[in-house]
Amino acid sequence: LAAAAASGWWFGFGYFLAGLYWIGSAFLVDADKFGWLLAPAVLALPAGLAVFMAGGFALARLLWAPGAFRIVTLAATLTTTEWLRGHVLTGFPWNAFGYALAEPLALAQGFALFGLWGMTFLAVLTFAAPAALADAPGDTPRPLLLPGVAVTLLVAIALFGAVRLGAMPTAYVDGVRLRLMQPNIPQDQRFNYAAKADVMRRYLALSSRPTGEHPRGLADVTHLIWPESAFPFFVAREPDALASIADLLGDGTVLITGAARLAESSRPGNIEAYNSVYVFDHDGSILSIYDKVHLVPFGEYVPLRNWLKRIGIEQLVRVPGGFLSGDRLRSVESPRAPPFVPLVCYEAIFPHAVLPRGERPGWLLNLTNDAWFGITPGPYQHLLQSRMRAVEEGLPLVRAANTGISAVIDPIGRTVAHLALGREGVLDSDLPAPITPPLYARTGDAPATALVVLVLVASAWRRRARSARVARL
Repeated sequence: LAAAAASGWWFGFGYFLAGLYWIGSAFLVDADKFGWLLAPAVLALPAGLAVFMAGGFALARLLWAPGAFRIVTLAATLTTTEWLRGHVLTGFPWNAFGYALAEPLALAQGFALFGLWGMTFLAVLTFAAPAALADAPGDTPRPLLLPGVAVTLLVAIALFGAVRLGAMPTAYVDGVRLRLMQPNIPQDQRFNYAAKADVMRRYLALSSRPTGEHPRGLADVTHLIWPESAFPFFVAREPDALASIADLLGDGTVLITGAARLAESSRPGNIEAYNSVYVFDHDGSILSIYDKVHLVPFGEYVPLRNWLKRIGIEQLVRVPGGFLSGDRLRSVESPRAPPFVPLVCYEAIFPHAVLPRGERPGWLLNLTNDAWFGITPGPYQHLLQSRMRAVEEGLPLVRAANTGISAVIDPIGRTVAHLALGREGVLDSDLPAPITPPLYARTGDAPATALVVLVLVASAWRRRARSARVARL
């Protein structure tokens, strides 16, 4: 058992180190203060996440019995521990195994049926199935059976996806014209209060830029969208900024932007804030505010902060008292468009947790700031995972990112418009229309949970039956 756990830990450590090394870039934004944490953080996060992988391997060994079914057991145990990784201590389901099946798009339609955890089970089963070919004939009389079943399942899902893509062309909401502003400002400048005038001038000039689709700039745009934490100041407390926003917007245009919001509990020397989304009307008045619910550990808040602060560990975002969590996920109304659900940064990576209970909005809006991670795989991974939420829920996803990748994605995962990573510009697009909720949106994780429980029970029965046979010999 210990050997299996150790094997799982080392496998997990390598897997997460290769997939998450780019987080080190965040510690170079304020290198004088946080640079010393780069190496410890890049090693500590994979080491901690690998504990879940160790648990999955150990549980598989505990239920082990000879034969190809042991591979099905491994798929169930790793799906279980991956689910735990996505929930324990607020959860971090980044790069779950199921995302291996998120490309090509036809295959990704399986997310509309089974969600991330169902696709995680399928991914482990598929990629581990060839191990049955190495079994002794006495243990696995038909070694080709399990690999054949796995390939058949993949082909069936891909065919389903191809038919679905062909039968569901992208439709659009009448009268909604979006403009996403991607300023591509380095992270160290975006949090510099002294640069606030330059930041605002850049936003205003870029937002009103004429394009081939909108030669009159903002004249035909109904919704201007800026990314997460757009300002190096509290915008609601800056009359000059509000006046500039009012001057920018025409009568038919609203601004949706990320911005820090000062909490009422703040006091000198202990500033507390929310990472929020504002909806501004054309006259600069605030129509609605959403406060981010799912904060990033060590990025926006520090667990056990008072203790860790003594050894020099603080959150990366420069808010002395840290960010506060909002009370709940909720839909937000916006003039001239269907209601939307704001998802700030990595709130978009949590499957079946992007919609308020009992509500179905018209679209998902992901405002993010991946400038922390530079030109690395991180922003690409973030986009892919966010994109699967659109497929799972059957809702379009609009994504505005400071340095990219900004994109408009239809409800079956097609990217209808995007701006590349590291590019300054604006992205003009119509808003895709939602579709009828797919199977996963209606059932959630219940089918995948039932499958995993059934496999674990069957594995325990097989293990017990084998032990009983060995005892009789």
